[in-house]
Amino acid sequence: MNFYITYGTIDYLSELKASHENEKLLLLKKDESAALFHESEGESIFKEPKKYEVLDSVGAFENGQYAVLNNIPVTQEGKPLFEQRFKERARMIENEPGFTAIRVLRPVSGDTYVILTLWDSEKSFQDWQNSKAFDHAHKKRGTSEGVDQKSIFRGPSYVTTYQALRP
Repeated sequence: MNFYITYGTIDYLSELKASHENEKLLLLKKDESAALFHESEGESIFKEPKKYEVLDSVGAFENGQYAVLNNIPVTQEGKPLFEQRFKERARMIENEPGFTAIRVLRPVSGDTYVILTLWDSEKSFQDWQNSKAFDHAHKKRGTSEGVDQKSIFRGPSYVTTYQALRP
């Protein structure tokens, strides 16, 4: 499965989404800018998207209301270890109230993976961050077993969030 992201103005991306009703798309906003997500077995409808391969997928992303993108730059040598860590993830997030979907995205070019989670609200995401499931999913962080202690990262990770735009 392929996943594509493009960025632009709310008006332009709204028109693009409206002209492709049969595609799996989700339009999101952050302040005055917007992002449009596209999931497809084939090529993207976008002219110059950020391209990803879906490594793990649960849920229907197009139903999300609040998107959290954990952007993680990984060295070339660290990619197998990083991907293995996500293959072995606890899979507890799927049972959290308000969870809609997750996508673990490998960049087709570049070094920044994206862990995309979608929620029915920002509050549901925050509740998950304060849950035992979150603690369990991140229990190795900061320990000698934690992937964060390995020298596989090209730089610090960063989080971006978006709200869904609905007609």
